[in-house]
Amino acid sequence: MSAMPPPPSLLDLAPVVPVVVVEDAADAVPLARALVSGGLPAIEVTLRTPAALDAIRAITAEVPDAVVGAGTVIAPAQVTECRAAGARFLVSPGWTDVLLDAMRASGVPYLPGVSTTTEVVALLERGVREMKFFPAQAAGGTAYLKSLAGPLPQARFCPTGGIGPLNAPEYLSLPNVGCVGGTWMIPADAVGAGDWGRVEALARQAAGLGRAG
Repeated sequence: MSAMPPPPSLLDLAPVVPVVVVEDAADAVPLARALVSGGLPAIEVTLRTPAALDAIRAITAEVPDAVVGAGTVIAPAQVTECRAAGARFLVSPGWTDVLLDAMRASGVPYLPGVSTTTEVVALLERGVREMKFFPAQAAGGTAYLKSLAGPLPQARFCPTGGIGPLNAPEYLSLPNVGCVGGTWMIPADAVGAGDWGRVEALARQAAGLGRAG
């Protein structure tokens, strides 16, 4: 498990959090190095493949500048496994009371997923102010988030789902958005070919989006 302290706020590490699906754990370290070199230190490895936990372990051990976390966390047992692998943050597509309690007890930052106003209010009631908005585009996109900013300004979001380089700046311009999640900087053909220079270049472009637009 990483000895480094968790970040004070995941949403403030970088404008974009790469959402990584690792098919081959051998790709994890060079991929993470490319993303970090490009200016994207927060990396979400989703638990969608058998290689995910090995990827988190490898990045934790070999890429000290990466802040690697686990995504698609949907069960308390996964929280335990991810922390044991070295995950420094947790992201879920949605939440229940049981899952929320497990993530809270993990000792690392976590982003429970929301897509409705009721879910946001329920989390605020439990003291959670930072959330994942998913699936962002399908759930209403920037218009929905703008509508939430007025009555619920204390909630901050990392929108994920349907976000790319063209619409990311619009999300990042919103006062209640700290960062966005996406996959466009890790195209499958580049990863398959081991073209880490291309990944780094795309990561640098993503990191430069900031709050432009």
